[in-house]
Amino acid sequence: MALSEQFDERPIRRRRAPAAKKRRTQAERTQGTRTRILDAAVEVLRKKGYAHFRTADVARAAGVSRGAQLHHFATKEKLVYATMEHVFTNVLETSRGRARAVAKGDDPLEKVIADGRDFFFSTPFFISLDIATSINRKAFRRQLMAMVRKARLPAEQAWLEALVASGMSEKTADDVLWLTLGLVRGLAIRMLWQDDPDRFDRLLTLWREIVDGYVKGNARSSPPRIPLPR
Repeated sequence: MALSEQFDERPIRRRRAPAAKKRRTQAERTQGTRTRILDAAVEVLRKKGYAHFRTADVARAAGVSRGAQLHHFATKEKLVYATMEHVFTNVLETSRGRARAVAKGDDPLEKVIADGRDFFFSTPFFISLDIATSINRKAFRRQLMAMVRKARLPAEQAWLEALVASGMSEKTADDVLWLTLGLVRGLAIRMLWQDDPDRFDRLLTLWREIVDGYVKGNARSSPPRIPLPR
């Protein structure tokens, strides 16, 4: 048998070696570990509450050593503060992005209600509520609540601007926003002992109709603008 019949005479193509993965920098590894610890802390707080929150449980859930966890967050208070800052910063960016995305022709109040439900019915809100009512050290509670306000109020300001842009006066928009978020927050807290989503939907639809009437009535009662002399 000829050699050409025993072997393929076509040139052998060498397989390219897979490209080497880019190695992460020390800063990226550090940030990755911090994020893993913070995400694990959220889960531990959600499952056990602040009263039974243990940093050792967080290290275990994050898959890091106790020493590594203490290196990033030396005390329980520092870990709790960083965890709340982590989740509320994400919530702030989400809410502001939604408010800025409201387009002409959209119903901004409907979007306020949807965003409010997303926030007040969320793990971050219930964790912050639990912590606020469980912390004994007043100074730490004040520090934590100041951070939450700093993260939440800019989101509410963004929604206020969206309501004004839809045609509401600033005073009307401010009243509607406060009442709407107060209603959604109250329903979220009610869920702790009576979870009735169908009723929540019905009440929020009713509130939407009440606001429509209020806004229209306000517009009718407003005095006509007198044009300034040129």
